Amino acid sequence: MVIWPDKIACPIVISFDLDGISGTINRNPASKNLPTLMSMREYGPSIATPRILDLLDSHKIKSSFFIPGFIAETHPELVLDIHRRGHEIGNHGYMHEPPSTLNSQEEEKILKQGSEILKDITGQSPVGYRSPSWELSPDSLEIMKRNNFLYDSSMMGNDVPYLIHTKEAPIIEIPIHWELDDHPFFNYIPFLNQTNVMASPQHVYSVWSEAFEGLYKYKRTFVLTMHPWIIGRPGRLNMLDKLITMIKSFQGTSFMACKDLAVLKKYDYI
Repeated sequence: MVIWPDKIACPIVISFDLDGISGTINRNPASKNLPTLMSMREYGPSIATPRILDLLDSHKIKSSFFIPGFIAETHPELVLDIHRRGHEIGNHGYMHEPPSTLNSQEEEKILKQGSEILKDITGQSPVGYRSPSWELSPDSLEIMKRNNFLYDSSMMGNDVPYLIHTKEAPIIEIPIHWELDDHPFFNYIPFLNQTNVMASPQHVYSVWSEAFEGLYKYKRTFVLTMHPWIIGRPGRLNMLDKLITMIKSFQGTSFMACKDLAVLKKYDYI
């Protein structure tokens, strides 16, 4: 049995990984020479994110945006807008580097670089991290804890926040899952041989709404991860609007940023 504080029945996190062009360039540097691919990815920060911010405002929801340092450097006004609207900004590497592809020294250097860039823009150091491609290295959690991170959001070992012990100290894990991610359903990039049939918004709505109802039933947490270049297309964003409206109709749902959910971990709710 889970007993949340403040009459909360199910914490809800609507989060975004603002990758822009960084993810595809990191995966294959030659992709930067493909204007159509670059335009599709740049759609995320340039067109979709302002639209997403307005949607969140309309629902009075505070969210978490995980932003690579490169995207922050190239879109500082957007990062400031996200920050000024009261949303959390988390560390997402520099050029969307999966920690599993780095050695320990490279990983820590990139983590610090991303945090410094975000702090220079917003005046605040991020307290949360989400790994690009959702794969950590064996050293990741210790590196995060050594650099004063409150939580990580890259692992799938539970459906409520949980503690992971490191040599430094325990760190809070805000768990995620591919079921609650837009990428597996909508991603389509022929240049990278990613040509799965795209799901319809109606199908994704059914998957996400069923996932929510199950998590609500068991009093767990609903953590949704999206990418503006994917979810920000009008038909998909309209589906997200409907999903949020449906979730809000359930008594005891509470929308919050990842860092706020991490703070709830101090309660003995498991």
